Amino acid sequence: MEWQGWFALSLMVTALAVLILTRIGPHIVMMAVLALLSISGVLSPSEALSGFSNSGLITVACMFVVAAGIHSSGGVDMLVNRVLGKPKGVRGALARIFAPVVLLSGFLNNTPVVATMIPAIHAWSRKINIPASKLMIPLSYSAILGGTLTLIGTSTNLVVNGQYQELTGEAGLSLFSITAVALPVVLVGLAFIWLVFPRLLPDRSEKRAFANLREFTLEVAVAPGGPLVGQSVEQAGLRSLDRVYLVEIERNGNIVTAVPSEEKLRDGDRLVFAGDTEAISDLLRINGIIPSPENGHSDTLNLDRAERSLVEAVVSPHCDAVGHAIRDARFRDRYGAVVLAVARNGERVQGNLGNIVLEAGDTLLLEARPAFVSRQRYNKDFLLINDLDKSQPRHERAWLAWGILAAIVLAAGTGATSMLNAALVGAGLMVVTGCCSVYQAEKSLDLTVILTIAASFALGAALQKTGVSGWIAHAIVDLSAGTPWLLLLLTYLAVSILTEIITNNAAAVLMLPIVLEVTERAGLQHEPFIFAIMIAASASFATPLGYQTNLMVYGPGGYRFSDFLKVGVPMNLLIGAVTLTTLLLGWPLVR
Repeated sequence: MEWQGWFALSLMVTALAVLILTRIGPHIVMMAVLALLSISGVLSPSEALSGFSNSGLITVACMFVVAAGIHSSGGVDMLVNRVLGKPKGVRGALARIFAPVVLLSGFLNNTPVVATMIPAIHAWSRKINIPASKLMIPLSYSAILGGTLTLIGTSTNLVVNGQYQELTGEAGLSLFSITAVALPVVLVGLAFIWLVFPRLLPDRSEKRAFANLREFTLEVAVAPGGPLVGQSVEQAGLRSLDRVYLVEIERNGNIVTAVPSEEKLRDGDRLVFAGDTEAISDLLRINGIIPSPENGHSDTLNLDRAERSLVEAVVSPHCDAVGHAIRDARFRDRYGAVVLAVARNGERVQGNLGNIVLEAGDTLLLEARPAFVSRQRYNKDFLLINDLDKSQPRHERAWLAWGILAAIVLAAGTGATSMLNAALVGAGLMVVTGCCSVYQAEKSLDLTVILTIAASFALGAALQKTGVSGWIAHAIVDLSAGTPWLLLLLTYLAVSILTEIITNNAAAVLMLPIVLEVTERAGLQHEPFIFAIMIAASASFATPLGYQTNLMVYGPGGYRFSDFLKVGVPMNLLIGAVTLTTLLLGWPLVR
């Protein structure tokens, strides 16, 4: 190798060491690597930046918008309530995640499956009081495992099959030809996740210093003709809410206190709750709950709900609304915001929300346009403005959002169009149909994930261009000395290692021609080696860099690089052992 190869290799080792030993964000590390590769001349500027125009990256970005549409329309709540339910512990939660994720990933590309499920699992984890860090890596890993079940479950399988047809002129593999190998791999992998991961994964619960010191008074109403009318408090799910409780119901001027679980809800009932901010934002997502018109929330304001989000604001002594009841303070006219809840000295305020007289220091939960934060942040009326980045869903769009997702997946799965084009159309439809607003679409784009994925392509390109990856592949294959089982083992090992340091597709494409040449000369069967390459390229668990679904859950799970090593290395070893055992027992290696 020339100096460029050694330089790229040293950068790879240094980047991995920094990611493992420090808490520097992966996007910072990988962008630094990209910069050094470009400055040194190892890659041209266009080669270094090619990852930003990669179709896979653009697909991931579009799927973030599609996922935002499903979340903002309430489709996530539908999935959580109807499919995931209420498990009793981490293992119960994992068991409920496995079936839908594995089945969907087997017949769809696993990237959009994970993109769609991330907000659902995140919201669900809060609802069932289980840290998201216990669920996000299992979400990614189960999607990876599910993608190995069929030829169309992951792009890697399609790429390998296409290259195999091109190199050999053979007909290629059928849709379920890999299933016999992948099925035991999936079953053993899921069992390992279910048994071991609850102990190994960290508890990265969001522990906010002041979250439990404020108890808000929130007043909402039962939507006339909505799905909650006629249901009991228990049936509506209002009795078992976490960190928020129903204090009283106001109905036709009468107050129902100590509300029984059997109490039937009626049109226009005003419900008074007490709870913390996170719990209240979850409560407001329930279909059939609307802000009470008594505090200034009118029908006209409901029309643009998609453009509004939740904001915390502390009332200043100079605020013009101090000394006035909320109903009389004209918040909507004065500030373009509506008061949803009030906390005073960390406790809820007694009485009807509209009649509460505001005092300096009161913490208000407001529904406001995004511009409210920038406009009021330096205004004398409020001491502190905190954008909670929460918005209330438009439940009437939920089925439409799921329909858009199903349509783009069907279009891509049947070959009517590429996954990129389907994702582009889907993202556009989510905005045009009002499933999410332009603001929500922009907020959904996770810049750290996008930068990390794009910059990772630069390192992979450098390792390929300088010959490092080819040198590693040939060295490992040469160690087999023509022994069939050892060649199979080293093939799997080579692809597995390369997948963790370059992309999975690049590792598979690099190894396939080398292995086909060796097996042809040695008179060995191609099929078991192709299966080994497919599984090894997909089964990337040890680092977040090897597979883009790992990168996608990195931030939402609050993980560190070492978290992936802790659970991913044993997962890699186990899946490798099961794959090789299945191939050695089920397929003859020699022709």
